[in-house]
Amino acid sequence: MTHSSMESPAPLDENTSRTGMYEEELKKFNWNLILLEIAIFGIGMWNLISATAVQDKSLGLYKHQLVWFVTALAATGLVLLVHYSLFSRLAYLIYFANLLLLVAVLFVGKSSLGAKRWIGFGFFHIQPSEFMKLSLIICMAKYFETDRTIGGYGLRDLLLPTVLVAVPVGLTMMQPDLGTALIMMLIGVSMFLFIKIQGRTLMMIAVCVAVAMPVAYKFALRPYQRQRLISFIDPQADPRGSGYNSIQSMVAVGSGKLFGKGYRKGTQSQLNFLPEHHTDFIFSVFSEERGFVGCVILLALYLAFMMGGLSVAHQSHDKFGILLSLGLLMMFFWHIVINLGMVMGMLPIVGVPLPFMSYGGSALVTAVLAVAVLTNIANKKFMF
Repeated sequence: MTHSSMESPAPLDENTSRTGMYEEELKKFNWNLILLEIAIFGIGMWNLISATAVQDKSLGLYKHQLVWFVTALAATGLVLLVHYSLFSRLAYLIYFANLLLLVAVLFVGKSSLGAKRWIGFGFFHIQPSEFMKLSLIICMAKYFETDRTIGGYGLRDLLLPTVLVAVPVGLTMMQPDLGTALIMMLIGVSMFLFIKIQGRTLMMIAVCVAVAMPVAYKFALRPYQRQRLISFIDPQADPRGSGYNSIQSMVAVGSGKLFGKGYRKGTQSQLNFLPEHHTDFIFSVFSEERGFVGCVILLALYLAFMMGGLSVAHQSHDKFGILLSLGLLMMFFWHIVINLGMVMGMLPIVGVPLPFMSYGGSALVTAVLAVAVLTNIANKKFMF
């Protein structure tokens, strides 16, 4: 036996060992939700370029959208560097800071189209009500994580979390922004259903909601918002007024048929019959140009995204992670359901954007940050 065969193998270089460890961790990293959001956003950008081809020759809205997305992806990297338990420790601080921004909107906000929803910071503007959705979810997850009610939540136990939801909803309604306020309410109700509530309390809540709905219709909604509800029931009652948006949207969705009219060949959007076709009615543009087959592909991507989010919640073994995941997932769920129902005439028009598809900086950043938090939970759920 030679001397060289007796020698022990040379120790691995420390840097080489560390690099191998990082590569192994990178292979295990769950990229699913980020890849799905990029895929949907890519379709959205393609669609947005078509939707703004006629009216947006100089503004370049799709370029603004791309800048917001890249900025949000950069912020995603920062979110992934920390453990999601940090959001639990900062939950109430995040909530009240965002609440102050909502109050500030009422005094120093920028007005547009009869609504005051934005705050200016130099050359860009943000919509605090969009970020409030994230803040509310984090706050609710924190509250139900630390609360130790025995035997299920009673009406008195739900008083404080109801106030936590009602305050931002009320401030958002004052802007006015019915769509965003509705999403906040649905997020709060959804998170209530994820905890154990006494049966008697559920019945009492149902009765209170039934009594409150006609009162809210009469006193909380503005005249044009009430007219939207009437037009939802019968759009043809005012086809050139309050029913116009719904009628044109349904025409666009239906005219796409099986394979669509083709890219930039949708008459409803290219000839400007379809209002707000780069924001609330972006799905109508996509449906007209891509048809039923294209819509099925897009909805399949959204379904895969929702299933991925459910998997994150299912695999998380701590209460805060589960509630946070479910809350974020419900935010996406209600956005998708309400927007699609709205453009197809199945729900009243309330102004809710379609995630990753509709134009809007604050809404897009909020959605991307939500995916970042979900991805954080998916990859750090077993870390302490």
